[in-house]
Amino acid sequence: MRAVVFAYHDVGVNCLQALLEAGMQVDLVITHADDPNENIWFASVVELCQKKNIPYLQPHANELNSLLPRLQNLQPDYIFSFYYRYLIPAPLLACARIAALNMHGSLLPKYRGRAPVNWAILHGETETGATLHVMETKPDAGDLIGQERVAIGLNDTATAVFAKVSAAAVQVIQTALPQLLLGEITRLPNHLEEGSYFGGRKPADGKVDWSQTAQSIHNLIRAVAPPYPGAFTTWQGQQMILASSVLLASPPPQIQLSKPGVQMVDNQVFGICGDQRVIEILSWYPA
Repeated sequence: MRAVVFAYHDVGVNCLQALLEAGMQVDLVITHADDPNENIWFASVVELCQKKNIPYLQPHANELNSLLPRLQNLQPDYIFSFYYRYLIPAPLLACARIAALNMHGSLLPKYRGRAPVNWAILHGETETGATLHVMETKPDAGDLIGQERVAIGLNDTATAVFAKVSAAAVQVIQTALPQLLLGEITRLPNHLEEGSYFGGRKPADGKVDWSQTAQSIHNLIRAVAPPYPGAFTTWQGQQMILASSVLLASPPPQIQLSKPGVQMVDNQVFGICGDQRVIEILSWYPA
């Protein structure tokens, strides 16, 4: 079986490696050039392609349609998308002889769209996962091929959960590959009405609103903790990144609950929240 793979990030590297180890012939990889303004903390698809001598391209979103003649010439059995950030045009998806498949970092149909791990933590979910599904023109809407669940701990950051999801993605693709290599696909319906769609997030979305509940603020801090841009607040005229927190069972007696916001007591930093619960800020630093 032959494939064209659209890939980026850790999931892209790990799932591409799984295809190669299973014997899938990868004729071309489409990936992204790293953004110099982004904190690149994840593995490189380009480096894997160079190591394995796989041809690769790094087109911009408006250049994807120009790939059509090349994909038509390659006639891949499968097109895979592993954390590729651009929407792949329908004519390219149609080049797959058997199917075009995408790996998504949630338990579809929940958390379709962008930043699924971050959104799941923000909403206080206790589990998420990875889903392999058929690609359609509508994002994350095609039939399901396989899923793997992972737990979200009470204090897990997005990076910790993403590592679990990345490992789960490999398990999903490894489970599916024996059947895919035979040219067979078992599909399950993706009940979109049971899920939800979310857009991308901006660094400005990390601003802490101390009138919110302690649980909501703690979720925000861990959902965007570094290497993501981080939750932030202002302390004595200085914007501070809140990198780590813990939700306290009861407020320390020296805290003034009538004053929502940051309070520092004996070199410990606390956040007083709108529900009069308290979080302890374990790590913070100037933005």
